[in-house]
Amino acid sequence: MSLRALRTLVAIAQHGSFARAAEAVHLTQSAVSLHVRSLEEEFNAPLFDRSKRLAVLTEAGHLAVERAREILSLYDSIAAELGDGSELRGRLKLGVIQTALAGVLPRALAALSRQHPQLRVNVTSGMSAELATRLDAGELDAAVTTEPVKPFPYSLVSTPLYQEGFWIIAPAGLDGSDPRRLLQEQPFIRFDRRAWAGRIIERELRRQRLRVQTSMELDSHTAIIQMVASGLGVAIMPLSVHDLDNLRDLIRLPFAEPQLTRQVVLLERRDRPAGRLAGALAETIRTQAGAWAIHED
Repeated sequence: MSLRALRTLVAIAQHGSFARAAEAVHLTQSAVSLHVRSLEEEFNAPLFDRSKRLAVLTEAGHLAVERAREILSLYDSIAAELGDGSELRGRLKLGVIQTALAGVLPRALAALSRQHPQLRVNVTSGMSAELATRLDAGELDAAVTTEPVKPFPYSLVSTPLYQEGFWIIAPAGLDGSDPRRLLQEQPFIRFDRRAWAGRIIERELRRQRLRVQTSMELDSHTAIIQMVASGLGVAIMPLSVHDLDNLRDLIRLPFAEPQLTRQVVLLERRDRPAGRLAGALAETIRTQAGAWAIHED
């Protein structure tokens, strides 16, 4: 049994076909089939239902994939455990929401790199729900997301990092004395409801019985700010201390009373394959977020 064959098996389970798995692990489709046959011979059990056109796992196949993930997680964590016990090394595949990318994360990664120069962090961006799905599928080691909104994969656990407040933002020329009137009378630029933040906003609007006039629904934090700054409407969105400081030309009003907030978390799988690497990242982000808040105050 080879680790590469186990990675191939996990890739098939993740991508749903031999062909897509071959692309993911950079092998030919015939090599992928050979890996599967070798595992089936070694385990003496069929791993896929050959009567189906798609790659459908048998009961034995599901168990084999589960155990393969455990073995690969243990193997991939070895690099992080080596060394003198203080310096970390290895690679961390990290997914990050846009507000964190535009806020505290660059400073945190720079600090982490200075402390652990042998640690490599590969970053991709996305919405929280998308990153949770990729993490659950094993495509990421960890993700900086908002606190999960149900439903979310049961296999994931979260570690709190810092909080962001939800704010109403509007062009400077409007009357900001009555937030309810502002939201009901102006075109509303909505945060995409597929995102966890969008669902939180929608739930609070309904609770307050606020009827907004949706003119746009966007999934880009930056695009929403630009639309508001151009005078095209008002919006509700989560903002970091850094964001607030950069938006002094706009009306900024706390949303809800008490102000609605969200927790930004480090999301991991329950088996925590990233281990010490993710733990070090979480601690660095918390430190940088705290220092930033003190500096801005």
